[in-house]
Amino acid sequence: MLFDHYTLGPLTLNNRVVMAPMTRSRSSQPGNVPNALMAEYYRQRSDAGLIITEGTPVSPQGRGYSMTPGIYSQDQIAGWRLVTDAVHAAGSKIFTQLWHVGRRSHSSISGHQPMAASAIKVPDQVYGPLPYGGFGMVETDPPKAMSKTDIDNTIADFVQAGKNAIAAGFDGVEIHGAHGYLFDNFMRQASNQRNDEYGGSMENRYRFLLETLSAVAKAIGSDKVGVRLSPHVHEGGTADAEMPQLTLQALRAMAPLNLAYVHFSENIADHDEVPDEFRRQARAIYPGTIMVAGKKTKAIAEDLLQQELVDLVAFGTPYVSNPDYATRLQNDWPITEFDADARLTLYGGDAKGYTDYQQHQL
Repeated sequence: MLFDHYTLGPLTLNNRVVMAPMTRSRSSQPGNVPNALMAEYYRQRSDAGLIITEGTPVSPQGRGYSMTPGIYSQDQIAGWRLVTDAVHAAGSKIFTQLWHVGRRSHSSISGHQPMAASAIKVPDQVYGPLPYGGFGMVETDPPKAMSKTDIDNTIADFVQAGKNAIAAGFDGVEIHGAHGYLFDNFMRQASNQRNDEYGGSMENRYRFLLETLSAVAKAIGSDKVGVRLSPHVHEGGTADAEMPQLTLQALRAMAPLNLAYVHFSENIADHDEVPDEFRRQARAIYPGTIMVAGKKTKAIAEDLLQQELVDLVAFGTPYVSNPDYATRLQNDWPITEFDADARLTLYGGDAKGYTDYQQHQL
């Protein structure tokens, strides 16, 4: 099933293999503009039925990692057009992941104090400018609690970013609601200490995400909007026992929106194993397309598909060092392992460790 065509709204995917979003920090400076090197990187990996780009900040305020490509300026829109044209010419489809990092940022990166559900700092490091030149990992700044005006403005930023993505030729957008970033930060009890309509109950804590999904879907069409969630991944060093149940409740609220898909990120950093019962409950509650990512093998992917627990399977790290990863999986060709040297070129740099990996040679 993994290599069968799949109908995703108005799109026909060549297979059920998805290239997962991965931060690569290769945009042109100044302006964080996508470029020809990025277009070649994504073109090379177009054997995936669907590509989801690296996280793409919706505003300067939403930026948390240096040299990540944005989607809030005309130059960025034009740069992304190079990418979408290349991927479409190679026969694949492409969504961009819309991103606001929330509290996981530093003012030297965004030019602003980070924002979050509550003014609670996370002990974390992000990729940014170093005091004595160059780039590396820097400690996050303490955030400020978002006001209602901040929330409204951020929803408007996502709506405009969605429109910009369509103008740039993307087939759709994925809203990043996982991994401790802005929306995930609102959903978790430890990081959300609000006493207004965005805090307290589970419904209140996913309200911001639901309002954003609804607004972007209204602006560009619900079949062009996906969402990424990570209910079984820990954040801030602790698990949130309510996150699986909150997520199921949120899925029930999302179902009427008829989104393109829901994308579960699993098995990264500190995490809990995902119970089969959660997968069955998610499938029963949510009638649309379900995607899963997180260290899946070909055998695991086929098993999940055969059980009809998911519809699409995304692969991240293997696509760094295997530009033809879907083709290698289909033909059982050797996989080039992602090693320590590859990690040195994961964030930032030039073509080395980015577009110089070779396709399988017959």
